[in-house]
Amino acid sequence: MRIVSICPSNTEVCEYLNIEDQIVGVDDFSDLDRVRLGPDLSIDMDKLKSLKPDIVLASLSVPGMEKNVDSLERLGIPHIVTNPHSLNDIGVSIEQIAGACGIDGKDARSRWIRSLQSYRSREWADRTRLYWEWWPKPLFTPGGANWLTEISMLCGGINIFSDYPEPSVQTDWEMVLEKQPDIILLAWVGVMTEKVNTDVVKKRPGYDETPIFVMEEKDFCRPSPNLLKGLDKLDQLLNKK
Repeated sequence: MRIVSICPSNTEVCEYLNIEDQIVGVDDFSDLDRVRLGPDLSIDMDKLKSLKPDIVLASLSVPGMEKNVDSLERLGIPHIVTNPHSLNDIGVSIEQIAGACGIDGKDARSRWIRSLQSYRSREWADRTRLYWEWWPKPLFTPGGANWLTEISMLCGGINIFSDYPEPSVQTDWEMVLEKQPDIILLAWVGVMTEKVNTDVVKKRPGYDETPIFVMEEKDFCRPSPNLLKGLDKLDQLLNKK
């Protein structure tokens, strides 16, 4: 089968399913070395079509992906669209992608669920208040319906914006200060770790020396099995392992 993945998370799901050898094209942000089709929000559809894919994997978890989906539909290119926001959703998308690529994904979905069980069995007397920053200007942060809220809980933390029901929240620095985080975690979407400048936060009015940590974007911002790496890193950070 000839597979094209136009977002990094679905590329990583294919690797989890051990079918990455069938991928012939990817977006520019996927780590897999394949034919590059442009940034995930500006896919070169002519180039994509020339690859003659049997299936294209898209995801609405990437804001703005609707434009690509519309183009795929207009061109009559076979595709599926995932839309995971929670950890359980990711399990569903693993099985969905497997089925679209012609394999049974039940075992892989079960493997994903089992990977989380040891974290879910733990109990916490106190929780560390976490502010996750996805983008610095304007400020975007995950809300209650996002996987980072769940990952925070599994590691003994609490997302200070978990009381907002949506997956992504636009906020302001004054609201962040009002919520009094214990730790600030910077995972700027699409920005390499070495390019994340903590001084952007330190220069904001009212910053009070709250500890700031730069988190690897690909381990926290993509709804894929790669989040297991992020989960382990956050657990080590919060629990000093």
